[in-house]
Amino acid sequence: MFRRARRSCGPVVCLSGDFPAIDVEEVTRGRVRLAGLPPADLGREIDWRADPYGRRSWMLNLHTLRWAGGLVAAHERSGDPAPLDRAAALVEDWIRRNPRDRPDTSSWAWAEHAVALRAPVLVCLSEHVDTPLVRDGLWEHGRLLADPALYRHGHNHGLDQDIALLVVGVRLGRDAWRDLAVRRMTASAELAIDEEGVLHEQAPRYGHYVHRRLGVALRAIERSGLAVPPRLAARRAALEAYVTHATQPDGRLTPIGDSPADLRPPRFEHAEPPVRVFAAGYVFGRTAWDDPRAAFYSIRFGPGRRLHGHEDHLGVTYHARGRPVLVEGGFHSYERTGYVEWTRSPEAHNVPVVAGARFRPGTATRLTAREEGPSRQAFRLTDDAYGVARTREVLVEHRRDLMAVLDSVPAGSAVRSLWHFDPSLEVLARRDGVVVLGDGERRVTLLQFAVPQAGPPRPAGGQGVRPGLIATGHLRTAESVTVVSPESSRLLTLIVPGGAEPSVTVGDGMVTVDGVPVPVPLLGVMGGGSRPSER
Repeated sequence: MFRRARRSCGPVVCLSGDFPAIDVEEVTRGRVRLAGLPPADLGREIDWRADPYGRRSWMLNLHTLRWAGGLVAAHERSGDPAPLDRAAALVEDWIRRNPRDRPDTSSWAWAEHAVALRAPVLVCLSEHVDTPLVRDGLWEHGRLLADPALYRHGHNHGLDQDIALLVVGVRLGRDAWRDLAVRRMTASAELAIDEEGVLHEQAPRYGHYVHRRLGVALRAIERSGLAVPPRLAARRAALEAYVTHATQPDGRLTPIGDSPADLRPPRFEHAEPPVRVFAAGYVFGRTAWDDPRAAFYSIRFGPGRRLHGHEDHLGVTYHARGRPVLVEGGFHSYERTGYVEWTRSPEAHNVPVVAGARFRPGTATRLTAREEGPSRQAFRLTDDAYGVARTREVLVEHRRDLMAVLDSVPAGSAVRSLWHFDPSLEVLARRDGVVVLGDGERRVTLLQFAVPQAGPPRPAGGQGVRPGLIATGHLRTAESVTVVSPESSRLLTLIVPGGAEPSVTVGDGMVTVDGVPVPVPLLGVMGGGSRPSER
C-alpha cells in the first residue's frame, strides 16, 4: 500500500468522471479493451511495446493510461483499495519503463496527445498516492505541456494539452502553468471556432468533441478557483449551432470529414431556421426540426482540405422520408491503409470529376449564388480543382422530394459524377439514363440527362454501376452501390425517392417530375434572382 499524498503542493482537480468506463476485474488482471477493438490479454506485467492489432489508435490509447485512471475512479466510488493499488502499480511501471531518452521506448509513449491525456490520470492518482515516481512524472508532464514547441495551437489536441496543463499546474502549485493554460485555451478556441460556431477541423464530429472537451475545461477552470473567460464560454456555445445543423433527422451527425456515421451528439436547444449556410463551407437544410421523417441535405464548399477534412467539395448528402439516400465513403479509422486514403479522396464522395484531368488537392470552392424558398432551395458552387472551371448547381425540392444536380465544365472538357447510395439500397432496374434502386417497397430513382447549350435535355445513357464499401462506423463497413455517370460537358442528375418510379417529361429547358418542374439551369427561377454567398 502507498502513503497518502501530501496536500501542501496544491489542490487536486481530478477529472476521473471523464475517464472511459472499464470492467475493473478485467483491467486488474490485465485484460484491456481499447479503441473499440476486442479485449487484449496483456497480463499483470505489461509489455508497453505491445501492438496486438497493429492499430495506431490502440497504441495511443494504451499509453494514455486512461484505462488505468478508471481504476482510480473505481476506488473513489467504492473505497476498495485494490483498484487503487493496481492503478498505482501500472502508472509507476509505465514511468519506470518508458523514459523519454531510451531508444526502445515506444514512439507512442511521449506523443503529444498521449502526454495530454495521461497527465490528468497522474493528477487523480496523486490525490491518493505520493511516491517520488508519481511526483516526478507530474513535473515532467507539466514541463512538456508548457513547452510552446510541442503545443498544438488551434487544434483539439491543443485543447487537451491545455486541460492537462491546467490540472497539473494547480496540483503542483505552479500558477504560471495554470494561467498559461487558460490563456492558450481562450486564444486557441478563437482561432479554431469561428463566430458562426464552425470548427476549422472540417468534421462535425470534432465540433462535438471540442464542445464536450471545452465543457470539461470550463469545469476544471471553475474548480481551480478561477473565473471562466467569457470569450471562451462564448466560443463553446457557438459550436452548438454547427453541431445542431449537422445532425440528421435520424439523430446522427452527418458523416462529413472524419465523422463516424453512427455518432449521435447531444440535443441542443435551438431556434434556428431549417436552412443554414455557414461561410466556412457548409450548407445544411431540412424540412423540419425534430421530425425523424424530415428531408435533409448537406453541401460542401469553402477552404481547401485541412486537418480532419476530406476532399469532398461540391459533394452532397441527402435524406428523404426518414431514410438516408445519398451517403459518402465515411470515416473508418486513422490507420494508414489504402482504404482509409480512399475515404478521404474525391472518389469516396458524391462529386463531379473532370475526365482525364488531374485533381489538385486542397483547392478551395466558392458558393457563388443561392436561392432559398420554403419549398425549394438552390445553390451554385464552382472551383478549378481539376485545372478547369468545375461548376455544380444543386436544387432541393420538397413539394415532391427530389434533389437535382447540374454539373458543367467548359466546352472541350467532360465531367462524370459519382453517386454513393445508402447500403440498404440495391439495384432493381437499369436502362438508358435511369437506375432504379430499392429496399422492400422503398424506391429511389436516378435519372440523368445531357444538357446542350440549346435545345431540350436528353437522356444520358451508359451509367456504370459498381459495388462499393461504405464506412458505417469506426472500423466497420458495409457494401453499397455506386453509380458512375457517362461523361458530358453539362450533366443533369435527378435523385427521386418514393414508392414508385416517377413520371418524367422533358421540355425545352425543363424536366418535370410527377408534375413538379425542374428548370435548367437550376437557379434564377424563384423570383428575386440569386444572391451571392459570403465567400
